Amino acid sequence: METAEDSAVADFLQILEEHRKNCERQGKYVEAEIAKNRLEELKLHEENRRKEAMRSRQLAERLGVEEAHMLEYQQFNMDWDRKMGDYELRASEIVETMRDRHKSELKDFQQNLLQKQQRPKFSRELLNLRRIQEHLAKQKDYTEAHKIKLKCDALEAWELEKWKNQKQQEMFQREAKFKHQKQQELIALQKRLQSGREEMKKQRELDLERLLQRYRNVKNELEAQQNLERIRMERMTQGAMGAA
Repeated sequence: METAEDSAVADFLQILEEHRKNCERQGKYVEAEIAKNRLEELKLHEENRRKEAMRSRQLAERLGVEEAHMLEYQQFNMDWDRKMGDYELRASEIVETMRDRHKSELKDFQQNLLQKQQRPKFSRELLNLRRIQEHLAKQKDYTEAHKIKLKCDALEAWELEKWKNQKQQEMFQREAKFKHQKQQELIALQKRLQSGREEMKKQRELDLERLLQRYRNVKNELEAQQNLERIRMERMTQGAMGAA
């Protein structure tokens, strides 16, 4: 695109060329020589000025592309950092919700175990001794009944302690199994969340590659256009030199 400065220089060169021709026609060869040399100086100066202007403009265009890319890249990182931050926050909330639910379920499970406890079932030996004790008491044989009662009480205390230990062990085992199931449920959730996290990372990488490819395409297209512009200017310069 021709600027006002380009037009003014072209007009001046045309006037100077007309002056040279007039001097040549009028036999004023010294003045014609001066005009010719001045023309050559001005053309060389104008050629250099146009090249420098083109270089400055092309540099500004390249810097503009670089700046636009950096702004887009910064915005890209800000958007993805926000997305991943939101995901991590939501993931933490989901995990915490499951842990709270597991605590409540464990409490209910423990209460249910306690409520379902049955009365101890004593051995046949103990039951027989109790019957003997009652029979002796009915026969008013209190001395023997007392001896049998002491034996029964000791045996009952031992069997009751054994039963309590056994039930406690069973409760521990059932509670451990329950906790293991809940832990596996939590691990499965964390794996799903990790999979989602990995998918987001992959998507971020894909989106970044698309952004970089767009930048490379724009940069390559601009370089190709600028190279063509430089080639056209070189050809115009060579043509002008040939005409001179």
